[in-house]
Amino acid sequence: MTLSAGLPQGTVPKLERPGPLRERVYEALLELITTRALRPGQHLVESELAGHLGVSRQPVREALQRLNTEGWVDLRPAQGAFVHEPTESEADHLLSVRTLLEAEAARLAAANSGPAGIAALEELCAQGEQAVADDDADLAVATNARFHAKVMELAGNPVLAELAGQVERRVRWYYTPVARQRGRQSWIEHRELIAAILARDEQRATEVVRAHTEHTRTTYHQREQGERALWT
Repeated sequence: MTLSAGLPQGTVPKLERPGPLRERVYEALLELITTRALRPGQHLVESELAGHLGVSRQPVREALQRLNTEGWVDLRPAQGAFVHEPTESEADHLLSVRTLLEAEAARLAAANSGPAGIAALEELCAQGEQAVADDDADLAVATNARFHAKVMELAGNPVLAELAGQVERRVRWYYTPVARQRGRQSWIEHRELIAAILARDEQRATEVVRAHTEHTRTTYHQREQGERALWT
């Protein structure tokens, strides 16, 4: 599949002028990959990417090389660049790390959060519930990321937040295809986490997050197995 056949209308981000061009092209392509506008396995044609982004092929080539180094893109000899297709073990490794980071963040949030932080979580939860009701998967995914980032912020540990930030985009990459399947249940679990934080119950907050991330992991694997069954 080429880019022109697979990139939904209106998904190409605007390149902001400030900053090095190579960095802006890299960020634009990474955003398209993590939101799955560019899908796993999709062939990435330099000339088409350059045309869509309004740049020359050189910064696109540099961005693809960097994305290959970071594991987002596979460069195949004599074939070109393709969006990386994650394996089951990669998903397990990433989601296991996410569980460890977010369970500790939830525990610290329960210990440290005040009324303003809890109110912010409740507002994000309401926005996520509305996104699900409106069947707006993109907004649900974005709001889910903001909710988890807010819990991380309330934990008050900058080192933990930095580590979580390093895996956040990959978490979003894995979560996007199951957002509709998780749907309302995901936000019910978020409400349970808010209740635990409000009660300052560190153990309960940890348990809720561990169960929450396990449900996402299980749903992801079930979806992947279902898709493979369709092609066998």
